[in-house]
Amino acid sequence: MDIATQKPRWLLRLVLSAGVLAALYAANLGVQAGFIEYVQRIILIAGINVILAVGLNLINGTTGQFSIGHAGFMAVGAYAAAFTGVKLAPHVTALLGAGTLADGVTFNLALLVGALLAAGAGVLVGLPSLRLKGDYLAIVTLGFGEIIRILFNNAQFLGAATGYFGDSPAGLPTYTSFFWVFFWVIVIVVVVRNVTFSQTGRSLIAIREDEIAAEAMAIPTTRLKVLAFTLSAATAGIAGGLFAHMQSGIRPEDFKFDKSIDMIVMIIVGGLGSISGAALGGVFVAVTLELMRDLQQYRLVLYALLLIVIMLVRPEGLLGTREISLAALRRRFRQPERP
Repeated sequence: MDIATQKPRWLLRLVLSAGVLAALYAANLGVQAGFIEYVQRIILIAGINVILAVGLNLINGTTGQFSIGHAGFMAVGAYAAAFTGVKLAPHVTALLGAGTLADGVTFNLALLVGALLAAGAGVLVGLPSLRLKGDYLAIVTLGFGEIIRILFNNAQFLGAATGYFGDSPAGLPTYTSFFWVFFWVIVIVVVVRNVTFSQTGRSLIAIREDEIAAEAMAIPTTRLKVLAFTLSAATAGIAGGLFAHMQSGIRPEDFKFDKSIDMIVMIIVGGLGSISGAALGGVFVAVTLELMRDLQQYRLVLYALLLIVIMLVRPEGLLGTREISLAALRRRFRQPERP
């Protein structure tokens, strides 16, 4: 009986996955045909912001820690993915031949390498620092982000302060497309959602609400915080790899302190503890900053004023702790039954 009921579920998931991939591919063709390159870039930045915000929300929102150095993990993923992609491309091309398949394999292997190295950096930072709380943790993560930026600023084999542009005069290969960005958006949102609404996620929420009580209930608080920190760092590494391959080159100043602040703004505007809110905040920051680009020196001032207004009107964020789901939408728009 169990086997009979499990087969349709796996088949349904397989069909659903194939449908999602087909929809992404069709949307990719539509975006390329229907929008100019500038608009396409904004859409890609919005997708990368969603990955950053959803990953950071696992730490700052779900677990209740305060990390302000996530740009460092993004930098690790960006440089690792860019370097791996440049060095790996000739070998993959020789094996599979030049074409879309070789580019896709090279690109995703490079992203995974970036995610693994960023996750390793998350473990190295998380093990000693996540025993700290509040402002002390924030200072440690801030220091880490600056250390990483300075290291890349002095790494001669990665271009030092001028940045890394690969081995070609044309710069890094631009593998990033709508399909791959939003493929990884879906993967990361599903992974983070599954973690958040699992037993591990409930333990992380317990740590956020009262860490002492969580420890009294035999919850391994330090181990779970390191796990959340590592997973969040890996997502930042994926976002960094996508960002690196979206451009012709990457520079250390792309990952300054204000990049970490942008990530925090995303999750605060969207709503701490809400995956849907974090995604919405990521899109909001990407679109708002681009819409204000023509205002030049007044851009950041108006952006700050807009954030102040949002915090006064919606101090809990746009969604608070609520999630957008099909069930919630059905309940909201369901017609009241007639007596």
